[in-house]
Amino acid sequence: MPATDFDPDLRRIARILPGQLITPSTLRLMRKLVALPLPGQPKDVEVLTIASGAGVRLHRPVDSAGPGPALLWIHGGGYVLGRAKQDDAMCRRFVRELGITVASVEYRLAPEHPFPAPLEDCYSALTWLTGLPAVDPARVAIGGGSAGGGLAAALALLARDRGEVAPVVQVLVYPMLDDRTVNRADLDNPGHRLWNQASNRFGWASYLDGADPDVAVPARHDDLTGLPAAWIGVGTLDLFHDEDLAYAERLRRAGVPCHVEVVPGAFHTFDLLVPNAEVSQSFFTSQCESLRQAFATAPGWSRNPPR
Repeated sequence: MPATDFDPDLRRIARILPGQLITPSTLRLMRKLVALPLPGQPKDVEVLTIASGAGVRLHRPVDSAGPGPALLWIHGGGYVLGRAKQDDAMCRRFVRELGITVASVEYRLAPEHPFPAPLEDCYSALTWLTGLPAVDPARVAIGGGSAGGGLAAALALLARDRGEVAPVVQVLVYPMLDDRTVNRADLDNPGHRLWNQASNRFGWASYLDGADPDVAVPARHDDLTGLPAAWIGVGTLDLFHDEDLAYAERLRRAGVPCHVEVVPGAFHTFDLLVPNAEVSQSFFTSQCESLRQAFATAPGWSRNPPR
């Protein structure tokens, strides 16, 4: 496939999208833009601050009988940008499709709050969600996109090591997993959109800020055994394509079931920018199927989840 052979449904918007949005000089402006109110935001979302100080946006199903499954969702933004509200529409889609509770965590951002602060916020939100009366602790999933996917992968490792909660599946949407990608000179692809190597260097430097990468970076962990099953999805024109597939292969070698969804001709965050495209719809459907399967096979599941 040529470097800029975009999927036909994505080609039009790809022509106008920049290769890079986030830099040290644009970060303040981008944060102001992200903070603006979004049209069509749901009015029934519960905005909470939990005991740890982390924020949560809670989306509940209309009808629920007894404790049910739940998803902790982690937004993207290269570890330096983003708000939980930006994924309200996606969270509501998960609620409607699966009939589950979804909590989106408002974690602290780098460079002001580098590792481990964002990850600890996500962990506190996970333990809080697992303890809700409406949630079955045996049927809790974690997921996120981009840096949120990287945090979800790190959260799966942290939860395994601490042994307090046990997510049943990790949904990693074009996750930002490996800081060593910044050293690859062969990844300056003209097909990349919104997140390129310059953005990647800034994001990782801000998040790590002197932390031990062997501890902070999911792809640097030697032991991937005992992790929850994974769904990993990424486009062929995404900067994270190679690192995501490498992580998926390592999960499989460690005995972790892993479904991989590769989208030809798709760039970073394509599904958020063109949600009605066929490739975006299929991408989301695949995530839901993995969640549905994980919930259906978890201990304590007594009926088929709603479709």
